[in-house]
Amino acid sequence: MYLIATRSFPPEVGGMQSLMWGLTKEMSKTFMIKVFADYHENHKDFDKEVNFSIERVGGIKFLRKIRKAQLINEFLKENKVQGIIADHWKSLELIKTTKKKYCLIHGKEINHPKGSFQNKKIVKVLNNVEKVIANSEYTKNLAIDVGVEQTKIVVINPGVNPAKELNKKSLDKVESLLKIKTPRLITVSRFDKRKNHEKVLMSLRNLKQIYPDIVYICIGYGDEENNIRELVKELNLDTQVMFFKDIGEDLKNALVAKSNIFVMPSIIHKSSVEGFGIAYVEAAQYGVSSLGGKDGGASDAIKHEKTGLICDGNNLEDIYSSLNSMIENKKYLELGKNAKELSSKFYWSSIIEEYKKIFITN
Repeated sequence: MYLIATRSFPPEVGGMQSLMWGLTKEMSKTFMIKVFADYHENHKDFDKEVNFSIERVGGIKFLRKIRKAQLINEFLKENKVQGIIADHWKSLELIKTTKKKYCLIHGKEINHPKGSFQNKKIVKVLNNVEKVIANSEYTKNLAIDVGVEQTKIVVINPGVNPAKELNKKSLDKVESLLKIKTPRLITVSRFDKRKNHEKVLMSLRNLKQIYPDIVYICIGYGDEENNIRELVKELNLDTQVMFFKDIGEDLKNALVAKSNIFVMPSIIHKSSVEGFGIAYVEAAQYGVSSLGGKDGGASDAIKHEKTGLICDGNNLEDIYSSLNSMIENKKYLELGKNAKELSSKFYWSSIIEEYKKIFITN
């Protein structure tokens, strides 16, 4: 039996939730699984449908962490467990056991100055586990830089499930919305500084001089939404930018599939960094190439000049020239074809084998 300790789990929605759900679901096909997860108001219906045991822990964050650790420690004393897999170093901080522990790391949660109080707490936990599972080479190198023992770290990229079949009704709706608009750029992400919507918009202002029918589709929500909308007005891009939020999965997938370039040239903002970028892989499944930023783990998801391009997200000229080179002669078609072919290596059915190797050799 393997125990999974997580702060992020469905039915709550998000990238971390999808990662932990995919990992747990795949592991449950081979191992007995026990999950300790945070309480969610709609969890009962969800939990009834799974083939493994989930224990939910509620309460305010600080007390919830203590209570969950107590329950896990009690469970470990009373049950035969081969190992504990945690979504975050904080999920292991209060776990007292000699059982093998494995901790996933993602980037921004470990990005604290070496020697700082927070850094010392992180390193203490991570250097006391069997393996630290980094989501990209970038995150691995970041962990080494902040003091995690290199020999403990292995890189396993997040997995995806094969793309769902596209809904014809949604595809028709997208075509009626976009009509003659081309080329089509798209970003699916939270609106925050790290995702770099602002520089994409600034590039768009110049690109529209060459491609008057260009469109930029923004799907998401977040703290920067109002600022981004204001910038659209300021740059006179109202007819080039379309905003969507709170839309269904079918419409979101159709919008991605009908686009030409997925654009997310992420940057490091304060301590926030893009550890991997599963959205690039999700776009690739529909034959859509990507433009990512060099700061972060995008290079694990995008093969430069094969499935997309990697640029300097802090350099406006680099973003503009990269987009222009992808649009010229419709280079994005070849890149998108390659992206679709290579996306299968990220299927959970393949990724889970990398986890099994760790469990077998440790």
